[in-house]
Amino acid sequence: MADFLHRFAEGFSALNKDNLQRLGELYSVDIHFTDPLHDVHGLAELQRYFAQLYANVEQLHFEFHGFDNVMHSDDGGEGYLRWVMTYRHPRLQKGQPIAVPGCSHLQWRDDRVHRHHDYFDAGAMLYEHLPLMGPAVAWLKRRMA
Repeated sequence: MADFLHRFAEGFSALNKDNLQRLGELYSVDIHFTDPLHDVHGLAELQRYFAQLYANVEQLHFEFHGFDNVMHSDDGGEGYLRWVMTYRHPRLQKGQPIAVPGCSHLQWRDDRVHRHHDYFDAGAMLYEHLPLMGPAVAWLKRRMA
């Protein structure tokens, strides 16, 4: 239900490097988390992944702007969240903010997400901002357009 998606988005937005123990409030122990760069199984592995993520960025913020339910029942649900992730990394884009739009497909039961699949352009997030790869990726995107 939309209430679940709003609560999840609010809890997820409040995460930072100092409160990653709160992941257990959002995710089940058997969470399966996938994004274009990682495939993570289990809450302990997800906590390690997020710890690395937050350790390597200077700033990370999610702005959620879409809450779409697909299915809801008494024991669970499924839906999508649309968002823009903004982050700063000292070695990418001279430390300036990078904004990447994306979407999360969530499945939950017992008020915790057990399947989280993120969809976003990994090139726009990372590769386009690397000193040697960036120009090549930009050229390739222009050629394919």
